[in-house]
Amino acid sequence: MRSTPVTRSRIRTILEMIKFEHSIFALPFALTGALLAARYAGGLQSAWPSWQQIAWIIVAMVGARSAAMTMNRIIDLRYDRENPRTKTRALATGALSVSFAWAFAAMSAAVLIIAAWQLNPLALKLSPVALAVLFLYSYTKRFTTWSHLVLGFCLGMSPGAAWIAIAGSLDARMWILCGAVTLWVGGFDVLYACQDVEYDKSVTLFSVPKRFGVARALLIARVMHIIMIGLLAWLAFTFHLPWPAWVGIAVVAALLAYEQSLVSPSDLSRLNAAFFTVNGYISLLFLLFWGAALPVKSRLFGSPQPHTTRPPERRAESLRVLWHCAKEEGFLALLGMTAIGY
Repeated sequence: MRSTPVTRSRIRTILEMIKFEHSIFALPFALTGALLAARYAGGLQSAWPSWQQIAWIIVAMVGARSAAMTMNRIIDLRYDRENPRTKTRALATGALSVSFAWAFAAMSAAVLIIAAWQLNPLALKLSPVALAVLFLYSYTKRFTTWSHLVLGFCLGMSPGAAWIAIAGSLDARMWILCGAVTLWVGGFDVLYACQDVEYDKSVTLFSVPKRFGVARALLIARVMHIIMIGLLAWLAFTFHLPWPAWVGIAVVAALLAYEQSLVSPSDLSRLNAAFFTVNGYISLLFLLFWGAALPVKSRLFGSPQPHTTRPPERRAESLRVLWHCAKEEGFLALLGMTAIGY
């Protein structure tokens, strides 16, 4: 049997199935976890992750997310065929076969495991656990209103996983960032679910908008995002991060406020702008500001980190030092790699 040639159209269909462009949401937070681990984890010899480590983290993230999204499409195929919003998806229309999707999911899971093996033993041991959590999400919509938080945790694991990838262990403070990302994703997934509330009512699927109504769901999403900002502030304080990190938190808060302003119970027409554009900027700018904070010595809280070899002597020189460090360490190149999908 002759195999079908892989065309550009087919590749686009596969990328659409796994929503490859959405990788921009979790990847910057994962890279932030990697940067924090390289700077703060005890016993490390370098203040920055190696390019090899960064590359395998990105491969692991792509593999994990591709496996999770494909399994979600397989598990939800019945609902995708019925829901007016999702009935044009590749599996629902037959553009891709279910057998192909199973093979693609298995291959993607294998990519994650191989990447974890290349990183360190603990990452390898935990990779099946990560896959189990990712696959669990698709079933939670069938029995709990709070499946949004399970989805949030699927992405929220990424900073902790990246810390493990660099340090070979997990710092308890990473749970703060995991919690922040969980609430961030959970909050905007509640917003996104508002457009499916009528369909969810017609079938046995659970969601916050279905249980509480759209108006209260929007309020719950706002509360999640407010708590997220509090967790980010707590994390910055525990790591004694300097002013660029706090500016980053303020930027994230402003963007979340703008995202919330785009939707109302009577008008969800700008929901896609809130979901895609704003959240992409949130994750990228968070990485930019927190990555830029690492070379700067904190004057407000002190600097307990082991790597403080290049602090600026004067606050007026901070931006010059950040630019020099960015060029020297390749941080801007790292940010560019993260932005490719966006």
